[in-house]
Amino acid sequence: MRSIVGLIVVITAATFYLYILSSYLPTGPRQLPPKATENEEKSDIDTNKDSGEFKEHRLKFPSDLVELRELAELLQFYKTEHTGYVLLLFCSAYLYKQSFAIPGSSFLNILAGALFGPWQGLVLACVLTTVGSTMCYLLSQAFGKRYITNLFPGQVSMLQRKVEENQSCLFFFLLFLRFFPMTPNWFLNMSAPIVNIPVTFFFFSVFIGLIPYNFICVQTGSMLSEVSSLDDLFSWGKVLQLLCIACVALLPGTLIRHYSQTHLKLDGLEENNGVNKKTQ
Repeated sequence: MRSIVGLIVVITAATFYLYILSSYLPTGPRQLPPKATENEEKSDIDTNKDSGEFKEHRLKFPSDLVELRELAELLQFYKTEHTGYVLLLFCSAYLYKQSFAIPGSSFLNILAGALFGPWQGLVLACVLTTVGSTMCYLLSQAFGKRYITNLFPGQVSMLQRKVEENQSCLFFFLLFLRFFPMTPNWFLNMSAPIVNIPVTFFFFSVFIGLIPYNFICVQTGSMLSEVSSLDDLFSWGKVLQLLCIACVALLPGTLIRHYSQTHLKLDGLEENNGVNKKTQ
């Protein structure tokens, strides 16, 4: 009971902090209501300013690419005037999602590429992914061991057995799970302390193992911020760039898979994909 109360306190405090941070925004852009046409915008822009018919953008987690692009445009405005605020808000939202195993980190990785560029965005995404996953590990270690074991007894038992079988090359086993997620990343983050994975192995396996995934998402976000139409996206230059991104991202996974065929014991691990079905 005490662990549940502690977890609720942590979640409540983090949620309140994020709410306060996103509520007290600096002065931001305003736009006409969606029904206004271009002609109406030109003729009525002065009168609407005084009548208060403009609506303010509001910050929220994006659920699709349209919302993601709108959020990226809004934050780009804030970034030019309030760089520190945007960085703090982005980092806080990312760590919140990762720490509490909330889906949607791919959208935030894409947003990182759109806001901070391909290389700064990649470094930021890798650091935040690693820190957030480690915070999830520590929260699970402090509050969730009994509940996760009760919710997913078969999956935890299978992962425990595979960790014991691969003790001699545990770090490469963890890298394999990140490159080829037979076990979902959120489940691995929460169950790692239960199956006695050292936090140092966990930390560096997340940082290295998720570089290809973060790289693809961030590069995609950087490209989306530069195109204005589908014709731009499917130009020869962009297609070649996408192919290069795919090749670079697939190379580490190919090497790890080759290593796993002779050194790792993975039989039966795919059964842990049942975790996905339980959460759908």
